[in-house]
Amino acid sequence: MRILGIDPGLARVGYGVIEVTSSQKRMLDCGIIRTNPNPIEGERLLEISRDLKQLISEWEPKLAVVEKFFFYRSSTTISVVQARGVVMMTFALFNIPVMEFPPMQIKLAVAGSGHANKNEVLDAVMRELQLNEPPRPDDAADALAIALTGWYQR
Repeated sequence: MRILGIDPGLARVGYGVIEVTSSQKRMLDCGIIRTNPNPIEGERLLEISRDLKQLISEWEPKLAVVEKFFFYRSSTTISVVQARGVVMMTFALFNIPVMEFPPMQIKLAVAGSGHANKNEVLDAVMRELQLNEPPRPDDAADALAIALTGWYQR
């Protein structure tokens, strides 16, 4: 089964594609969708959708997993929520089922503790996917953890 994990954001959307068979879990791809720092937010949202459609066409995931957003008081909250909405809409266009998990549940599923730090989550992702090098950047590593959580919780 191919799973596409997404760590949403406006400037950077982390993505991670894993494939799980009866004998192994492996990373197929990971990276970020980086949007042009254009002051027109709508164009950035279109860019996210376009790039995500390309990833979906290339990897044909059977499941998408997206990090749930917690509301913080910051100037970027609305932008991140809008970007997340575009991600959800794009998956709906392709009829891909979506699972959503908050950060604490992802940390618990992958690293065994809802309060795990970034390094503990990264170590768990590397161990589960048998990676020799840490996936970079952090948003991509987070997206792989999100995809693994979808597999564990499906």
